[in-house]
Amino acid sequence: MRITRRGWLAGAMLGGLSACTAPPPPPGAGDDEARVIADGLEVPWSLVFHEGAALVSERDSGRILEVSEQDGVLREVAVLEDVAARGEGGLLGLAVLDGHLYAYLTAAQDNRIVRMPLSGTAASLALGAPETIVDGIAAAQIHDGGRLGAGPDGMLYATVGDAGSPDSAQDPGSPNGAILRMMPDGTAPADNSRAGSLVWSWGHRNPQGIAWDADGMMYASEFGQSSWDELNIIEPGANYGWPLVEGVGGQGRFRDPIAQWAPAEASPSGIAIAEGTVHIANLRGRRLRSVDLEDPTRQRERLVGTHGRLRDVVLAPDGSLWVLTGNTDGRGDPAPGDDRILRIAAP
Repeated sequence: MRITRRGWLAGAMLGGLSACTAPPPPPGAGDDEARVIADGLEVPWSLVFHEGAALVSERDSGRILEVSEQDGVLREVAVLEDVAARGEGGLLGLAVLDGHLYAYLTAAQDNRIVRMPLSGTAASLALGAPETIVDGIAAAQIHDGGRLGAGPDGMLYATVGDAGSPDSAQDPGSPNGAILRMMPDGTAPADNSRAGSLVWSWGHRNPQGIAWDADGMMYASEFGQSSWDELNIIEPGANYGWPLVEGVGGQGRFRDPIAQWAPAEASPSGIAIAEGTVHIANLRGRRLRSVDLEDPTRQRERLVGTHGRLRDVVLAPDGSLWVLTGNTDGRGDPAPGDDRILRIAAP
């Protein structure tokens, strides 16, 4: 009998499970044939597709590049001058929504979200001047969050870390330690979980991946501190426990993760969902982990240790997965040609 997502979650709460432990990966799980799409990237962070083309952000340079799948050529589309890269901050997440490219970035005083008119097609994408739609989000050397996602409801979502101040995650009025939901112009939708607020969920330490399944259910990956990294179902108005609990706590006032891993095996960043499976790019774990959403104990590991740290994964228009490595971010061991964009099949 297959355990449903909500059924597994309830079982974890009632049964006090300490972890969702995956069985050993099948033989050859780390030996996928990965094709290199592009190389020579400098601290890349996020990938998005638009009109048959891919755009990638570089954290420290503030560059947005268009990637040619045919020959791997990288074309500079824009440089965001307000980016003040420091520590884990800089030019982070990208999303396409409502005819604009959105970017989450660290500026001199804060983290903010900007949008730029997006035009053109493959090999000729162009961006207009950036407009700030959200600012005043606390920034720090660590825990800036930074993932953006265009939801199936037409809203823009952003993950925001606690910026090194854990107590902010338990303040539902703070944008830090939260996942934000906003209209395309940056204003709060009338049906948000708190009237007049962008906060959609809180109690997060440093979430860095968001995606939706075919039913519109939202998932997020989150960096833990020293005990557990998490995969969560995100529900409006829910509190995910940080810093009072890490991983499955079995306390009714906090939402428990549907899966968790030791940070040394994970550090989950970008995620993508395809046909009932969530694919998770892992930094410290140096692997692509695939989790069955109907039964999160069913997991597969790919690219294990073969390409170093993995920062992002996205579902391409042709149904393949594009994986972004993260070896030049100051915490990896870059090989010649790093960083890269890889293409693998999505089973």
